[in-house]
Amino acid sequence: MEKRKIFIAIALLVALAPLFVSAAILPTPSPAVGGNPVTLNEIGDTIQLIARWLIVISVVIAVIMIIWGGIMWMAARGDDKKVEAARKTIWNGIFGAAIVLAVGVIMQTIASVVNRGFFN
Repeated sequence: MEKRKIFIAIALLVALAPLFVSAAILPTPSPAVGGNPVTLNEIGDTIQLIARWLIVISVVIAVIMIIWGGIMWMAARGDDKKVEAARKTIWNGIFGAAIVLAVGVIMQTIASVVNRGFFN
């Protein structure tokens, strides 16, 4: 029994040794900051990146709503109130996805007009 405890203690020590060693790693120095002002292209790219992520997240939420509405419909078992609530959830998910995709198309159109130099 004593040998087993010693073996477990040594195994834990060997397994956890990288945690103690990694604490000794020094961080790499960061490069000097400054000298490059932010340009309008960088701001536009950042806004476009954020908008794309919001569109993706919104579409995922809409799909989850549609799936949840389907589950509600199956669980309704013919109860008219529950079926109507499920139908409403599905339609809200479809309308939400349509609105988000329409916003994406509008943003893409505006971005293509601006990048062509229409306003210059």
